[in-house]
Amino acid sequence: SGQRKSMSRLSGAATAIFRMTSGYSQQYASGKPSDIQELASKRVDIQKKRFYLDVKQSTRGRFLKIAEVWIGRGRHDNIRKSKLTLSMSMAPDLRNCLGDFIDYYAGSALSEEQTHRVLKSELIERDNRKYYLDLKENQRGRFLRIRQTVNRGHGSMGYYGQGIEQTIVLPAQGLIEFRDAMSQLIDDYGEDEPERLPEAASFRVDNKRFYFDVGSNRFGVFLKISEVRQPYRNTITVPLKAWARFGENFMRYEEEMRHIFTCHKEKRTDTEESYQALISEMHCGVF
Repeated sequence: SGQRKSMSRLSGAATAIFRMTSGYSQQYASGKPSDIQELASKRVDIQKKRFYLDVKQSTRGRFLKIAEVWIGRGRHDNIRKSKLTLSMSMAPDLRNCLGDFIDYYAGSALSEEQTHRVLKSELIERDNRKYYLDLKENQRGRFLRIRQTVNRGHGSMGYYGQGIEQTIVLPAQGLIEFRDAMSQLIDDYGEDEPERLPEAASFRVDNKRFYFDVGSNRFGVFLKISEVRQPYRNTITVPLKAWARFGENFMRYEEEMRHIFTCHKEKRTDTEESYQALISEMHCGVF
């Protein structure tokens, strides 16, 4: 019986290894992992936390992945990890905000009460992503919380990763070191936009919201139009060379529909006037 148990364990282990290796082979045969290339990485240690800043390259451009790893005091404490991602073209905006928080932190004194409160807040918005930066204070000191929200349709997946909300927390004492590490990665691997692009815009119609985001890649400038009705999102991408034709068609249809509505309104007005005239003649005893 002992030999049978040993053979059964070996068989189970062999099956598990086969599944792992076959899944690994299928994954790499599909070519998906090769879509993302590691370019550079930096590590910043702040108190009991480690932060990894990784610059990666995909077919859609370069992006920065920031991972926070927290290790507890005891041997049996679990390792907690959180992360957020942003494009390299957006990284300078985050770096500039960090500079503002560093200046504020250096010029303000710690509260004697040390109650939980928000000292300073900023918002960075680009495309369908928002980054909320909050410098907070509690009994343990000051820290900067960076929360990323992604407005993505149901079941969609981007190269930044999947997930609607991601958060990291930076102890205030390490903001300068963290900012300097990010600055070096931006200087070495940052993507310079060829020209300043228009700001994103959005508006709501009934239960839908429409987003207009101008972006650029190695193929040129494009306009991404997204129709969002939670939890669904539909998006089209229009290249710059087609904007004029899109605009002409939109204006033509808008003018035609305005003319149609005007004609319908005039017909309704004529009908109402005829009806009122008929009622007046009936009251006057014509019929």
